[in-house]
Amino acid sequence: MSEHRHEGAQEQPGGRHEQRRVSGSYWVETAPGPPARPPLAEDLDVDVVVIGAGVAGLSTAYELTRAGLGVAVLEARRVAAGVTGHTTAKLTALHTLIYDKLRRTRDVEAARLYARSQSEAIEHAEALVDELDIECEWESRSAYTYVRDPGRVAELRAEAEAAREAGLPASFVTETGLPFPVAGAVRVAGQAQFHPRKYLLALTADLLERGGRVYEGTVVRGLTEGEPCRVTTATGATVRARSVVVATHYPIFDRALLFARLSPRRELVVAGPIEAGRDPGGMYITPEEGTRSVRTAPYRPYAGDGPNSGDGPDGADGLRLLVVTGEHFTPGSADTPARFDRLAAWAREHFPGVDLVHSWATQDIDPTDTVPMVGPLHAGARHTYVATGFGGWGLSGGMMAGRLLTALITGRDCAWRELYDPRRVRTAVREAPTFLRTQAEVARHFVGDRLRPAPPVEAIPPGGGAVVRDGADRYAVHRDDEGNLHALSARCTHLGCLVSFNSAERAWECPCHGSRFDTDGQVIQGPATKPLEPRTW
Repeated sequence: MSEHRHEGAQEQPGGRHEQRRVSGSYWVETAPGPPARPPLAEDLDVDVVVIGAGVAGLSTAYELTRAGLGVAVLEARRVAAGVTGHTTAKLTALHTLIYDKLRRTRDVEAARLYARSQSEAIEHAEALVDELDIECEWESRSAYTYVRDPGRVAELRAEAEAAREAGLPASFVTETGLPFPVAGAVRVAGQAQFHPRKYLLALTADLLERGGRVYEGTVVRGLTEGEPCRVTTATGATVRARSVVVATHYPIFDRALLFARLSPRRELVVAGPIEAGRDPGGMYITPEEGTRSVRTAPYRPYAGDGPNSGDGPDGADGLRLLVVTGEHFTPGSADTPARFDRLAAWAREHFPGVDLVHSWATQDIDPTDTVPMVGPLHAGARHTYVATGFGGWGLSGGMMAGRLLTALITGRDCAWRELYDPRRVRTAVREAPTFLRTQAEVARHFVGDRLRPAPPVEAIPPGGGAVVRDGADRYAVHRDDEGNLHALSARCTHLGCLVSFNSAERAWECPCHGSRFDTDGQVIQGPATKPLEPRTW
């Protein structure tokens, strides 16, 4: 277990929160996986190349391989270790308050197709768990969207009605297993939760046995559409393929103004063991309080199947892992440590005595019209596809995307292809206000961050970072724990916005489109594919 623990709020002189780092994802720590697979080193010809090895990319590659196609997966870092490895790992078709919105902004049929597509994806995943005998701590649970404010009960009743109308076994309830009263909740039974890394690593192993190929540490730099398409990598190798799937969470290629219809947000997670008797017995989320999500999982803090890996369904010593999520914010927020403090305080208030031994963060991509974008990459695309904009529900959405993209590539029909089509224009008028707000926020950062006064480099504490000015130039400067300075260009290599420093995760983040870089400038998360340029300070 990591030695870095997120304790309570600690202040330094002057009222600043202590600079500290997150402990790391429980899912990654408890399923480290096999040794890294080598990067692509030579040119390759396949039927389909999938860029990105998260749940959407791997689900797509797996379904295509089972359909008999030759598939190669290119992953810039490690399989299922990015956003998918930092999720809260809930599999549900109840996505907070989406169904009433869908029937109002689209129609009842759109809501039904959304519910059906998400539910069938979860059922398909459960069938794969049984077929492949995957040990991934799969558990059936009810999902709840709750509110504590009586003024929002009508909103919950409308959502319960819309979800039932869409075909889900939804009901409005006032009693839950949470350790505090609620004003009301939407309950959908028969949903699931699991260990996402264990599931996807097993899927990858079976994909490889079926002849699929997976290359880690392979950064994609270029895409030429045609027959065949060509994907070029930072290693100089080229993949020629009949079809290309861009499943990089935020697309690294934008050929249909997708960047203008997507906005990134980060979310924090704290977790720790509690007694099994205190398990609230469901998966909960509320749109209140900056979002709060609660669930538990079997607590098995050690990787492998050794004597300390946990006994019985509740894991080590009959304990469950409490997982609490919330505090949505734009990447690059300077107050991330304070947000961790608020989330931890909320968890301790409602689950007294919990030892929060894990803390991490994840990133979501919100589409301007609520529905993910899965389908052709742009209006003229014939052989290129994209999966993005899952809005915080990337597990069921990614599994759905794998099945939908496989249908499109193999020429089969799919009832919900139009619902998720990135080229959709019917919702353009409805999404215009959100679209304009998104672009105004990007413009505010692109211009406003350049006008903001820069602090003196002497003010940067050990472990901290800031964008400082030297004449007309802006530098991203980090001071390590030994006091040494590390300078980089402050311009994001994606579209040129200025990065900001996240002191809790010690990362440079772009507030415009969500690219993230480590303190050496290397890309942690796209859409950027090139590192920040080093500078001398």
